[in-house]
Amino acid sequence: MALLQIAEPGLTAAPHQHRLAVGIDLGTTNSLVAAVRSGMAVCLPDAFGRVTLPSVVRYGSNGDADVGFDALKAQKIDPANTISSAKRLIGRSLSDIHADENTRFLPYRFGENERVIELHTRAGSKTPIEVSADILRVLKQRAEVSLGGELVGAVITVPAYFDDAQRQATKDAARLAGLNVLRLLNEPTAAAIAYGLDNRAEGTFAVYDLGGGTFDVSILTLSRGLFEVKATNGNSALGGDDFDHRLFCWLLEQNHLSSLPEIDNALLLSLARAAKESLTTDNSTTIQATLSDGTSIATTIDCGTFHQITQHLIAKTLEPVKQAMRDANVRKQDIKGVIMVGGATRMRHVQQAVATFFGQTPLTNLNPDEVVALGAAMQANVLAGNKNDEEWLLLDVTPLSLGLETYGGLTEKVIPRNSTLPTARAQDFTTFKDGQTAMMIHVVQGERELVSDCRSLARFTLRGIPPMVAGAARIRVTFQVDADGLLSVSAREQTTGVQAQIEVKPSYGLDDAAITQMLKDSIAHAAGDAAERARAEAVVEAQSLMDAVNNALALDADLLNDDEHAAIQAALNHVQTKLANAEAAVIRETAQILSKTTDSFAEKRMNRNIQRALQGKKLAEI
Repeated sequence: MALLQIAEPGLTAAPHQHRLAVGIDLGTTNSLVAAVRSGMAVCLPDAFGRVTLPSVVRYGSNGDADVGFDALKAQKIDPANTISSAKRLIGRSLSDIHADENTRFLPYRFGENERVIELHTRAGSKTPIEVSADILRVLKQRAEVSLGGELVGAVITVPAYFDDAQRQATKDAARLAGLNVLRLLNEPTAAAIAYGLDNRAEGTFAVYDLGGGTFDVSILTLSRGLFEVKATNGNSALGGDDFDHRLFCWLLEQNHLSSLPEIDNALLLSLARAAKESLTTDNSTTIQATLSDGTSIATTIDCGTFHQITQHLIAKTLEPVKQAMRDANVRKQDIKGVIMVGGATRMRHVQQAVATFFGQTPLTNLNPDEVVALGAAMQANVLAGNKNDEEWLLLDVTPLSLGLETYGGLTEKVIPRNSTLPTARAQDFTTFKDGQTAMMIHVVQGERELVSDCRSLARFTLRGIPPMVAGAARIRVTFQVDADGLLSVSAREQTTGVQAQIEVKPSYGLDDAAITQMLKDSIAHAAGDAAERARAEAVVEAQSLMDAVNNALALDADLLNDDEHAAIQAALNHVQTKLANAEAAVIRETAQILSKTTDSFAEKRMNRNIQRALQGKKLAEI
């Protein structure tokens, strides 16, 4: 009997041939690429033996680009044409940037395009997607040189709290770089994979991931090759860059400086970053510089001062940690270990704060700069179809609830936050008006009860619904979130089969405040939201009753005498006056009065309809 050669879809290779796949940590400050060699994940070095690549790109007048260390060196002298921290800009809008006090200081000349951020350089306008693509292109070339062949694909890591727009923008950057994306993998999950497989660990672990521009926390359980994410939380606009900026502002305050040229701002910011890194090992350091106007500064800062001026940033990371633990229903004593990820976790007061919070020393036996790339490489090796010595399964989650708008401006959650990925859920909805032939589907993201308090993701229209009485149509809306965390939504009318669908690709991401505030608001405003939802539902029910009564009056008002008609009209007016401001209980009470007032009218209409149905028919025909 002939043997069949089985390969992953889209991958062609001879039996037992090792397919070349890599994991890429596309970082705010530094990026890395890793691969599995001889059963072990390793970070791949450049020609000089360096495994990290600074996430910095300098554009020249002839259109060429320097990426990495050479660009980093030029940042002090050519800040306007040297782009760093592109990850903080990717998938976001211009208004997001202007509203963020931590990105307004960036020395870039932004374009006027509101939908997509454009950075003016001497090589023309560049988007954060293009900058990221240039970084990914260098990592791809490094990998193919190190591995000696073309890549079949890559797993690229993203912050767990990246939204749809930021994830889609990351995939677009990879496509520009010529990379086939096997999976977008959440950074804390990648770190847990590397730690769990390397240490044969089992139990419940917390991953505290503080990178250059983002913060994430995930609670995972590791058990016999099963990596299950229980909950995730974080802040997509908080990272080591913010510590640099706070030290930069302190430096300006100490030297009474303001309104400096771009070149001086870039110089002092780079020196602030170097001072921060120095204070991870030294007790004090001196920042020395000569500004463009000849002014010289020499300012010494010690660990105590640095810890004091940045303590509020560390406190901002602990709130998402508490929320993730509540969502996962675990206590501090249930946490077997805390995995520290990201270069910013090297700061001593960060490690001290985490140790104090959890009551245990964090795990640091893996390099925090490399652990994400190593975990991504392990996942890439599996997805590429290479045989693995160990079988293991990864279950990740979606960070925010997904739903749609229903009548009255209410949010109906279809996929709750922390649902395991990939996932698909369907829910049936119906029409509100008689004869309705189309329905607008409004997809939203967030935890609040009202659409106005959530983030709009997309809208599309289902047309061709057969005209029916209100509530008769059956519209099934299906939400699908793939393993990359990207959403698609479809709607189908069940009797005719007419269908519409959309792949959600918002043009910009959640703003900084919204993405971390959503969960806090959902808790802080839970009681108020419940009352608003109850009120909105009562309004919808009362309005539906009023519409039905008005329709009945239009058809059969002649059945009523003047007093009966006046009583019904008074009850209608009474309900109408309560719709604007009354509480749910009052609205329902007045609607109940209207219903009782129309009971006699309903009986008369039923008798008339029966007479109409029987009129002219013989007994044998009935």
